[in-house]
Amino acid sequence: MISVFPWTAAAGAAFAVAGGGACALAATKLSNRRVPFVVGIAACGALATWAWFVIPETLPFLIALALAWCLLVLAAVDALSFRLPDIITWPLVAGGFAALLPFGNLDQNLIDHLIGAAIGYGAFAMIRWSYRAVRGREGLGLGDAKLLAAAGAWLGWAPLPTVVLIACAGGFVWFALAAWRHRGKPSDGRIPFGVALCLAIWIVRLYGPLQISL
Repeated sequence: MISVFPWTAAAGAAFAVAGGGACALAATKLSNRRVPFVVGIAACGALATWAWFVIPETLPFLIALALAWCLLVLAAVDALSFRLPDIITWPLVAGGFAALLPFGNLDQNLIDHLIGAAIGYGAFAMIRWSYRAVRGREGLGLGDAKLLAAAGAWLGWAPLPTVVLIACAGGFVWFALAAWRHRGKPSDGRIPFGVALCLAIWIVRLYGPLQISL
């Protein structure tokens, strides 16, 4: 076992740098430039501590931190600009497969995770195409499809329904809060679904999929 505090500090420093890149990608002007650093330290510290209580083993803990950094940056960019950049999503897909290497039964696990990545991308890409065909406008970005592919690469195919369920619940809460906040004012109704999807991937990574007993 290792102490959480050094890794919390390292996580905070790494996300501080990544958070600056996220703000640059989102082309966001901040009145207080110390905010991303402070928020990055706090967010990574909280996630590192959370992960430590669930995954005390050294290697799985460090792998979880790497996933957390990527998900935090993606969530930040999506919240600020409604974008999930390929420069992060595609490496995150590859990282899910790479995370299998230190563990046994690689052949079977790799197949499950390859299927998960294919199903994740294909399902959201089909929803995007269907919505566009019916409504004549974008309803779901391909960035979300790539992020769900990353979920399949990291988690396998079986947990994907749980990821989508949690993400949809989070998206509904976000939409409800946005509607309450902007009541009486015009709104385009868009929500950064990638934020909810990132949170769902993190929760399922730590606790596994829902178990339903009949």
